[in-house]
Amino acid sequence: MAVTQFRVSEAAALLGVSDDTVRRWADAGRLTLTRPTTGPAFVDGAELASLSLELAAESALAAAFPASRASARNRITGIVTKVTKDGVMAQVELQAGPFRLVSLMSREAADELGLEPGSLAVASAKATTIVVELPETPK
Repeated sequence: MAVTQFRVSEAAALLGVSDDTVRRWADAGRLTLTRPTTGPAFVDGAELASLSLELAAESALAAAFPASRASARNRITGIVTKVTKDGVMAQVELQAGPFRLVSLMSREAADELGLEPGSLAVASAKATTIVVELPETPK
């Protein structure tokens, strides 16, 4: 099995920080950059995963809005950007960082929750199956 490595720009995008921040963390010893004799520097995927967990635990979002106790483990805090209601149903759009989530629910539930653009909300998924796929890599 090959070890996944990410260029500095890819690591920065995955962590939601700038390339310069990744380089500063490497200079400070928080992250290790592998520098081949020629070409770009790389970050080991496993090390990047570990750092992403640290950053999530340290995030201002996690501190400001701690998760409530629930059986659903797939929870994402974000802000409601759009609510579209018809007679019986509502479509609620939530932006969580760069990720857009869409929920279909009863209009009654949306009204009871007071969901409107600007509301803080937590999307949760409780399912026996969460599909994981690999992104296409540029050629």
